[in-house]
Formats: sequence, C-alpha cells, structure tokens
Amino acid sequence: MPALLEVRDLTVHYTSGNGAPAVAVDELSLDVEEGEVVGLLGESGCGKTTLLLAILGLLPESAHVVKGSIRFRGRELRTLSGAELRGLRGAEVSIIFQEPALALNPVRRVGPQVAEVVRAHRRWSRRRCREEALSMLAEVGFTAPERVHDSYPHELSGGERQRVVIAQALACRPALILADEPTASLDSTTQAELRALLGALQSRFGLALLLVSHDLGALAALAHRVLVMYAGRLVEAGGPTQVFGDPLHPYSRGLLRALPRAPDPAGSREQRIPPPIPGMSPDPAHLPPGCAFEPRCPDRLPPCVERPPQETRLADGRHVRCFKYGG
Repeated sequence: MPALLEVRDLTVHYTSGNGAPAVAVDELSLDVEEGEVVGLLGESGCGKTTLLLAILGLLPESAHVVKGSIRFRGRELRTLSGAELRGLRGAEVSIIFQEPALALNPVRRVGPQVAEVVRAHRRWSRRRCREEALSMLAEVGFTAPERVHDSYPHELSGGERQRVVIAQALACRPALILADEPTASLDSTTQAELRALLGALQSRFGLALLLVSHDLGALAALAHRVLVMYAGRLVEAGGPTQVFGDPLHPYSRGLLRALPRAPDPAGSREQRIPPPIPGMSPDPAHLPPGCAFEPRCPDRLPPCVERPPQETRLADGRHVRCFKYGG
C-alpha cells in the first residue's frame, strides 16, 4: 500500500536578486504513513517551511517546483487545479503555522474563523458550523469555549491563539496535519502544554503529523521517525532514539552538541553554553559542488568537495547521506 503522503525528488527554487536560482529544497524524498508522526529538524533557512508550502501548493510567486512528485493517498497534488487544491486544504490536509497572531484575522472573532473552515467543506447550516466550532474549541482544551468563540485574537494569549489555530486545522478531521514549528513563539511552559495537546489529539483522532520543530523534546516525545534536513536535503533519518541517542551525520551531532546543558555544580558558564556549529549555512544561490556541509564538517573526506553524497541505508533501517557510510 502506498504511504499517505509520498514526496519524491522534490526540488524547489526561489528567484534570487541576482537572477541565480536559490535552491530551497533539493531532490528531497519522504513518506508519511497513516497515523504516523514524522519530525523534521534543521536550522532556519534549510527549506523546511518551503517543503510544507509546496505540499499544499501555497508557494509564493518567487518560488517554483522544478521537478518532483507530491502524492497524497496516491493522488498527484502537483497536477490539481486551484479549485481541487482548495477542496483538499483543510478537509484532508491542514497546516498549523508558527505565528498564530499572523494566522488569525485580527478584526474577526475567532469562533467564526474556526466555523468558516467547516462551512467551506461541509454543507451544514451556520448554526451547526457554530456548534462544531465550539466543540473543536473544547477539544483543544478551552474550558469556556463560548467565551473564546466570541473573543478577538488580541483578547487571547499567545498560547490560546495557537490553540484556536489548532482547532482550525482539526475542524474537518483531516488525515494529515503539517505543523510548522507550532510552539516556537511561546514560553517553555506553554510549549510543554501544547506539545502534550498535540500528542493527545494525534492519538485521539489517528492523525498523521509532519512536525517541523527546533524543539528536540517535542520531537523525542511525539515523533515515530525523525528527519534531519540541511541546505534543502535530508541528511539523516531514523527513529528518535537512534537520531538523538546515536546520531550518524556530522551535522546531526553538531545540532545535539549545540543544545544548552544544565549548569555544573561549580556554575561554570563555559560548560553551560555549548559551542555552536562553526561557520555558516551555505548560500542557497551558490551551493558548493560537493557536500553542502563540507565547509563546516570536522570529518570531511576528499570526495566531499567533489560531489554530493548519495543516501545510504544501513542495516538498522536508518538512512544517512555521508561519505563516511558509503555515499
């Protein structure tokens, strides 16, 4: 059986200021199975958000898909008309954006903004859509959904606004939700609450979730598989225990080393603040001919400057794109 979502050799370019194409996503392939949580990890600018927008056909005019296939339940999304894509968005595939203050209309009450998702895909009365919106607001943890329903976005906290955005995404019970760093703009306590909420909702409704996050705790707690992305390409894939417990790619190891650590008993600042990965991410308009991570890599080999490594599948089921493992 095909996966719920199948992305094959997807390449997305942006038009840069000097006319050279900026490679945001480069020959990327991934699958998401029914009911599976797949975590996507990587630095800002590596192409994670572009991937999500490409799946839903929401790329800006400056971006275009050069090649590749995006199939949902065996249906090629790249060939769908605008009307067909609008019928898919919200009903079968939804997205949770990073900043709820931008995702919600500031001059409309939030309840009708949830109800309009239902009304766009169901032939229901306004009253029934309102009831469904209230039900969804209760599902995402509001104890007084009527109050929230009649509130404007500015009357809610950041965490409450993000719960409303999650309610919008769930309103029509889609099979797949794309979550673009859904807790990044919130404090740590609210992040933990929403992380638990996403896990509970995913289990309750049997959702598949493609979760983009810098929060390794969220990925470790929720994801069945973790994909590590660098310069538009997937460089490592495996279970969360594998990727976080024994990372293979030098970039994955660098990300984990850069995590803040608990202070030592002596309170040494040097031990609390880990060193960052040296160097900078490559310019997507001027990617090197070899491995994109080579200029920053402590384990570089002679082939790394000549050509990009190919993906290698290891005996334990992990995938890695590095000459150390075959390439």
